[in-house]
Amino acid sequence: MKRRRPGIRPTDRTSDPDDARRIDEFYGLEPVFEPEVSAPSDGPDGVVPYTATCPYCGEDFDTQLDASGGSARYVEDCQVCCQPIEFVLEVDHDGALDQVSVLRGD
Repeated sequence: MKRRRPGIRPTDRTSDPDDARRIDEFYGLEPVFEPEVSAPSDGPDGVVPYTATCPYCGEDFDTQLDASGGSARYVEDCQVCCQPIEFVLEVDHDGALDQVSVLRGD
């Protein structure tokens, strides 16, 4: 007979994205984007998931772009090789992300 851990029932697990989001917020975790779950193209707070290609090492990595403040330029380190990458965000007059440029920071 297989024993279960006390206090854990199969119905306690959830695949509801809203529950997962609340748990992440409660513990201060960054959200995880699951491939089988379609992510919104532009969240209500202007944060957009984005896959960037490093101009130094050529590796792809996932990041989040914040288009809520309009067009912007900022530097973020590559998550693979740690080189500085300059992101240039172009936001249209409706507040939607129009174009993203990924440039070498040197």
